Amino acid sequence: MSRRVVITGIGAVTPLGTGVEKFWEGIKANKVGISYIDMFDPSRIGVKIAGIVRDFNEEDYFGVEGCFDKKEARRMDTFTKYAVVAAHEALTDSGTNFKDIDPYKVGVIVGSGIGGVDLTLSEYSKYLEKGPSRISAFYIPMMISNMAAGTISMKTGFRGANFDITTACASGTHCIGEAYRKIKDGYLDACLAGGTESTRQEFTFGGFANMKALTKSDDLTRASIPFDKERSGFVLGEGSGVIVLEEYEHAKARGAKIYAELAGYGETCDGYHMTSPMPTGEAAAKGMMLAMEEAGLKPSDIDYINAHGTSTGLNDKYETAAIKLAFGEEEAHRVKISSTKSMIGHLLGAAGAVEAVVCAKTIQEGLIHATVGYKVPDEACDLDYCGNGNIEQEVNAVLSNSLGFGGHNATLCFKRVVD
Repeated sequence: MSRRVVITGIGAVTPLGTGVEKFWEGIKANKVGISYIDMFDPSRIGVKIAGIVRDFNEEDYFGVEGCFDKKEARRMDTFTKYAVVAAHEALTDSGTNFKDIDPYKVGVIVGSGIGGVDLTLSEYSKYLEKGPSRISAFYIPMMISNMAAGTISMKTGFRGANFDITTACASGTHCIGEAYRKIKDGYLDACLAGGTESTRQEFTFGGFANMKALTKSDDLTRASIPFDKERSGFVLGEGSGVIVLEEYEHAKARGAKIYAELAGYGETCDGYHMTSPMPTGEAAAKGMMLAMEEAGLKPSDIDYINAHGTSTGLNDKYETAAIKLAFGEEEAHRVKISSTKSMIGHLLGAAGAVEAVVCAKTIQEGLIHATVGYKVPDEACDLDYCGNGNIEQEVNAVLSNSLGFGGHNATLCFKRVVD
């Protein structure tokens, strides 16, 4: 059995705003959602900025069906709250609650790169000060990274496949890809899929800073500058992206709004290094090739690549090499490429999911966003990164890349729906 899979709902919590409308308006305006750290004194770690969700007020969701009340909120870590709100928006946007489908045929696959690290640190502080008897009885179920998916299931009643995937920065993309496969192969008829992350502690920033992954720039518009020769590390961010994936015939029968078809998924592993991508780009290229092959497309069919584009020296250089391998030199120089991280920073396990939302809107509206802040060309990154502003054109097919620590590569291929 092989069935078509489409996106019929999208939801997002991002540093550019909570809700897809705010997020997409910020993207179109090339607004930078990166801001100065004020959750703690950043002077000890030398990192001053982050992609912080500023407008998320949990009280706005108290009593909202499908979200949480005050008591429930006290028993959820922030990463779970973000996911619940993004999932609620996506499901609302889809225009259905899928009650016409067997609940065991509707799934929730939402991942996180880290899970409840904020809660872990606060509970560990209690443990050190007052002993193990003061650790919250809710600590474990609040902290574990699968709880976002589990909580969404409790809120929706969806009882099909329910799990999270933790593959660092590729988590959200892998979750969407696996949901796609389950619908395509008939195990599910619909699925909420995506990723979520909240990283607000000095401890977390310190860990990334000590491995030299984060930029120390304090220039908000020139800190996250993927593919730019002056890039100096990524900007740590947070948020959530969730999409509704649905079997095409079911979506068509109910007259659903369809953003795009998810037509291909490639997944590989570098088997090379803990943090560095493979220098040749071979494995990441293979992931792109597999996604295009499954979608029945050639490099010449792809209009746009939403790059992993982290703004680190190695990622951007090696991702460029991977694109050249997958596309060939001529097509690699033709295709439009940009990085959403230039505006919101790196959302870790949520990054690929939020970028999937961008791909859906790109196809729907025919707008390829710029890599904001890009100014200085790098001879090692010599492709078209949309450094001169947004491009308005018909977009029929896109790839979205995610490359995670540990060598985890995932690529999604979206295309315009043609009956």
